[in-house]
Amino acid sequence: MLPNIYKGNYLLALIPPLLLIALAICFVLANGINLGVDFEGGTLATLQTKNSVDASWLESKLSEEGFANPHVNVFQTTYGYKVEVEFAQSEEIKRAESLKSEFHALLPEVSNLEVRYLSTGENGEEYTQKKGKLYSIAEEMINGLAGMNEVVSNKNLNELNGLFASSYSAVYKNYEKKVGAAINKHVSYDSISLQTVSPALSTQFIEKAGNVVLFSAILSTLFVFVVFRTAVPSAAVLIGAFSDVVIALGAMSFFGIPLTLASFAALIMLVGYSLDTDVLLTMRMLKREGDPREKAFDAMKTGITMSTTAIVAFSALFALAYLTRISTYYEISSVVICGLIGDIFATWGINAVILLKYMLGRR
Repeated sequence: MLPNIYKGNYLLALIPPLLLIALAICFVLANGINLGVDFEGGTLATLQTKNSVDASWLESKLSEEGFANPHVNVFQTTYGYKVEVEFAQSEEIKRAESLKSEFHALLPEVSNLEVRYLSTGENGEEYTQKKGKLYSIAEEMINGLAGMNEVVSNKNLNELNGLFASSYSAVYKNYEKKVGAAINKHVSYDSISLQTVSPALSTQFIEKAGNVVLFSAILSTLFVFVVFRTAVPSAAVLIGAFSDVVIALGAMSFFGIPLTLASFAALIMLVGYSLDTDVLLTMRMLKREGDPREKAFDAMKTGITMSTTAIVAFSALFALAYLTRISTYYEISSVVICGLIGDIFATWGINAVILLKYMLGRR
């Protein structure tokens, strides 16, 4: 049976969660958060093999092939082995993205200048200068990066635009062929899949993720304030959600769990779960009659039962991830489990103490 930690000097309950948050911040500052391909950009090669592969040996061989800092993970599955190879964003891809941005920014301007020049003869010098720059960009992409050996100068703007789009796709295909050829030299596999995320797309992922976090914080704040209409309880709920995310990020840094779309979804899931337990605590503290210490303890027993049930459920998913070596399951389950453990400390060690202090101060 759990003892009532809120009897006596209940402020001591703050110590464990604050130490946990401090450790999490230290881990994040010291080690940072590994970004997956979704957020950093790059190429992920996934192979199914019959035999295991020495990860360090393969990393060394791929480095000799000219790839910077490849990262290899090998997992045993019921069907053999799964090998994941992450390649950092290549210089060719970065340059292609830069040229694409420049080309599409300049193309409408050159098109308007061309119409004006051909119809009225105006802005001839500006038209010639910017058209030359546009064709120079296209030349580098089409014949430089894509190696297509096309005569660019005799193309009109529509033809140039179509050829540029084809060459942009060719740069990605050529790089994936280069990755595949390097892997073929050193690994025998049954199947292979390649996923390349461009710098522009990874930047878009980060922007979208930031917007999701911002909107979820705003909506959570509005919801909590509308429900409780009091500053202290509302702030306590938001502090709990923030603490859960910080603890989960610290665990990701410590265990080397990358920030991917899957682990980011798990973090958002934690925010929702934190709001659930915090609202449970706040409702019982504010709406029920009785001794605040007993109400907090009663809510804690219910909340820990809920958290334990959720931890057991996600532990089953973690076990499934271990057996199947499915990285998405592993990232979601491990982040949620760490966050739920952190939620027990944050909710009943920080939120409950804040609310208890608030309730006792009103008596």
